[in-house]
Amino acid sequence: MKTRITELLGIRYPIIQGGMMWVGRAQLAAAVSNAGGLGIVTALTQPTPEALGEEIARCRALTDRPFGVNLTILPSINPPPYERYLDVILESGVRVLETAGNNPRPFIERAKAAGVKVIHKCVAVRHALSAQRLGVDAVSIDGFECAGHPGEDDIPGLVLIPAAVRRLDVPVIASGGIADGRGLAAALALGAEGVNMGTRFCATREAPIHDSIKAALVGASERDTRLIFRSMQNTARVLRNTISEEVVSMERRPGGTTFEEIRPLVAGTRGRAALEAGDVDGGVITAGQCVGLIDDVPSCADLLERMVAEARDHITAAAQRLAA
Repeated sequence: MKTRITELLGIRYPIIQGGMMWVGRAQLAAAVSNAGGLGIVTALTQPTPEALGEEIARCRALTDRPFGVNLTILPSINPPPYERYLDVILESGVRVLETAGNNPRPFIERAKAAGVKVIHKCVAVRHALSAQRLGVDAVSIDGFECAGHPGEDDIPGLVLIPAAVRRLDVPVIASGGIADGRGLAAALALGAEGVNMGTRFCATREAPIHDSIKAALVGASERDTRLIFRSMQNTARVLRNTISEEVVSMERRPGGTTFEEIRPLVAGTRGRAALEAGDVDGGVITAGQCVGLIDDVPSCADLLERMVAEARDHITAAAQRLAA
């Protein structure tokens, strides 16, 4: 497959692994890149910038193909040393940076000055246009179906992807709700030039999470996600489990709740422990609605080859139906 995304990133297939907290590690990123896509190492999964440098080196030892690093900038009372994380990314010779979150301007400017290709991930066309003005090379647009933070506009991919394509000059990467060849074919038909997948890559052999979590993703339906933090205007889509049901219940009670009340339930360290121990009800587990399309746990190589073959078949079948 050849699109502006494959040409820009030097990859065989226009399929990108999402920058997932706790999951975007060297072993998964390298497996995706070796399979022909673009693997992504998640910077803030590493506890320090120095640890990120070691993880990048580990990824480079596992693949000689392009991979990227995600740096998500979020407001915080005690923010991590974002600038130093970027220093390490640039010093390590990473050629692709995925940015997300708030105020990426200084990070984009530094990365572009160093010759790094920048993809900015966003949830609204207005944000995508702002990123384009800042000089990004591509935009990844997250529909309402996505795992993690879909924003507050509630626009699904079927509308959001073509809305972005018609307004942007840079290539668009479709994200959210994509887990198979049908999704890849649909994204390309809507005008996107690549896809970004997170939840689907969690259910692969190389994903660094417990098999029990992978089994829970396989067993879930498209109705088995919950929206938490809705009352706080910071919506997040996660897997339905004991924790997410309790959080939703607390948010819906008369008078609502506060973040301080639910903090012990949603702590990141608790979610990480659940992923590593296989305790499906042990913490918040991020997942998108595409869990309803996941039926197995293949290798990344098998997944990408299958997706591309399916996409070609569905595009061909659609063309034949139109010609009939």
